Order: sequence, then C-alpha cells, then structure tokens
Amino acid sequence: MDAVTAVENVYRSDWGRIVATLIGLLGDFDLAEEYAQEAFTAALDQWPASGVPEFPRAWIVQTARHKAIDRIRRRTLFAEKIQPQLAREIVESAPAEEYETSEIPDERLRLIFTCCHPALAPESQIALTLRTLCGLETDEIARAFLVPAATMAQWLVRAKRKIRDARIPYVVPGADEIAARLDSVLAVIYLVFNEGYMATRGDKLLRTDLSAEAIRLGRLVRNLMSPQPPAEATALVALMLLHDARRDARVDEAGDIVVLEEQDRSRWNRAQIAEALTLAGEGLRGGPGPYALQAAIAAEHCKAASAESTNWREILRLYDLLESVRPSPVVSLNRAVAAAMALGPESGLEIIAGLAATELENFHLLHAARADLLRRLGSHDEAAKSYLQALALVTNESERRYLERRLREVQSSSKA
Repeated sequence: MDAVTAVENVYRSDWGRIVATLIGLLGDFDLAEEYAQEAFTAALDQWPASGVPEFPRAWIVQTARHKAIDRIRRRTLFAEKIQPQLAREIVESAPAEEYETSEIPDERLRLIFTCCHPALAPESQIALTLRTLCGLETDEIARAFLVPAATMAQWLVRAKRKIRDARIPYVVPGADEIAARLDSVLAVIYLVFNEGYMATRGDKLLRTDLSAEAIRLGRLVRNLMSPQPPAEATALVALMLLHDARRDARVDEAGDIVVLEEQDRSRWNRAQIAEALTLAGEGLRGGPGPYALQAAIAAEHCKAASAESTNWREILRLYDLLESVRPSPVVSLNRAVAAAMALGPESGLEIIAGLAATELENFHLLHAARADLLRRLGSHDEAAKSYLQALALVTNESERRYLERRLREVQSSSKA
C-alpha cells in the first residue's frame, strides 16, 4: 500500500477516534480538529519517504500532540485557550504506544456524551457529534437533517462556542444524568450507522467502518446502562444488526446496488439475524418506541424467506404506528412504499404526492420512490421524468449507477 493511500485510509477510518483523543487532551473542539489536520498533512509529507508507521493512528495522535506542545511553548497566547495545568498534562501525557490500547474507544463515548449535553439544542448535539466523531462534512450532515449546508454550518459553530463558553466537561456523566441524554445519544449512533449503511457521497454505497463502529457504540451504551438497559437502547442495537446482516447482499461484484426484493437471501448473516430478533423482541416488550417499531419492521423483512412472502400488511401497520409515535417526512415516505407493496402502487403514489411540498422535494429518494412506483404501473414516460429528478439530486455514485440503469429500462420500454 502506498503512503498516500495509507493516509487516506487512516483519515477515513480513524478520524473520529483521533479527534476524540485530541479533544480529551486539549479540551477544545476547534484546536483538536486543527492539529489533527496538521498531523495528516505531515503524514502526507513524511510517510512517502520514511514509510508507513507500524501504528498509523498513534503516529497521527502523537504528531498532533507534539504540535500542540510546540505551539504552547512558542506562543503565550495559546494559554488563553488552554489552561496552564492542562498544558502541563499535554506535555507530560503518555507516549504514542499507549494510544493503541483499548482505552481509545472510550474517548469516543465521552465525546458523544459531551456533545449531547442538555445545554445544547438537540439538533446541535447530533450535528456536532457527527462532525467530530465521524468526520462527516457539513453537507453530509445537512442531508441527514434535510436542511441547507449553510444552516448546518451555523449550528456547528454555535455548538462549539457553547461547549467552550459553558465549560461543558468532557466526561461520561453519572448514571442519574445519562437518561436525560439518551435520546440524543441513540440518535447520533443511528445516524452514524445510516451514513455507513448508505454513504452520502463516493463510489461505494457502504462504509462498513462506520456501521461497525455504530453497532459497537450501541452495545457499549446498552452495557453502560445494565443490568436493565432501556428498551430503546436494546431496540436500536437490534435494528442496526438486522440492517447490517443484509450487508453482503446489498451490492454486487461491481459495487452496484442490489435492491431488497432482488437480494440473494442466502448471503444474509443468519446468526446475526437470530441475535437481533431476540433483542428486537426485548425492545418491543418495552413499548412501541421509535427504534422498537423500526426494528420490528426490519425483522419482518429478515424473517421472510422470499421477497414475495414478505408480510407487507404487517409492515404497513407498523409504519402507521411509527408515524403516530415519531412523525417525519422520511417515515411517511417509507410508509408510502409499504402502502404501495401492501395495497398497490396507487396508494403509495397518493402518499408521495402529499410529500412533494415538504423538505423531501430536494431528497433524491422521494423522486426515486415515485419513479419506481410509476415504473411498476407501466407509466414509463412519467417514471423517466422522476428518475431524472432523482439523478439531479443524488450524490453517491453507486446509487447514481442504479438510477441510470432504471432510467434506461423505462426509456426503452417507452419506445417499445
């Protein structure tokens, strides 16, 4: 592996761990990101000549740490941003090898709970964690919230300023405080998973590093709240496991999307599904919470031996419940698909028509769903128009290739 590729891989897989560690050392989000970027720049300069180090992530953390120490020594103004005692702790902190221990993941949990402090607005809590934990770009986070990138940038700036000005501690809170932050923590973990499940941009549909990390964090939070973890924490782990169990069947050898009804179900991870079904049952017994209902929906898909045997009426019933418990345009869009499969494409199109004036109008999946239902009805010209609208909005290349293939199919059928 060449040095440039190694740097790119570390940036992609370990940005969140590196920044979390540096925040723990520096106590400042902006400074942690600044020194992390400087360390990656140094890696691009040095690794081609010196070779890729044995522990690349540790090298980045240690280099960033040294840059912070140098800045402290050279610029007294730096002391205004970091307390003198903290500066001494940075200088005296452990050598690079210690950053390769199992303690690093705990920094990420501290980061999540710091970002999800009740003093921050809920949307800022989640957005800031996605930016620092995952290294997601502002526009990627904006897509998750269906807001403009400029709006998201403002949320991030305000959240960082609030943490600094309010001196919000970088710690996992006590048991009595965890419950107040749980909803935001679970939302963050699920959005991390979603970015891994369907990446916003790039050539690949999947980012397995993010999906695996989200599942790990979900288990960690659930264990943190043992022996009686909240039902929704259990349900979220179940939901992620059920989706992840289908990972190997979701793309073909070329990396193109294979939609659910066309997937080879023999490639699904049945052991993981079995574990998840047990957890999903535990979650649902705690009440019809949002994650419990979504896990129940995913369970119906995973229990079906074939696409044709899927119990779409039960899935539609669960979506009806979900829409009443946690209404959102995205839930309504998914319900439209379920209605189409249970009752016919016209039912789904009717629901989608009511979503056209919402923020989903700039969401490619709305147009892709409409196009698919029109295709099933044989309205090929109208389907082609919707596929073109979806293509104008999609940013992931794997999704783009799938939509282009569908567009060619309906265009050919229209000419026939």
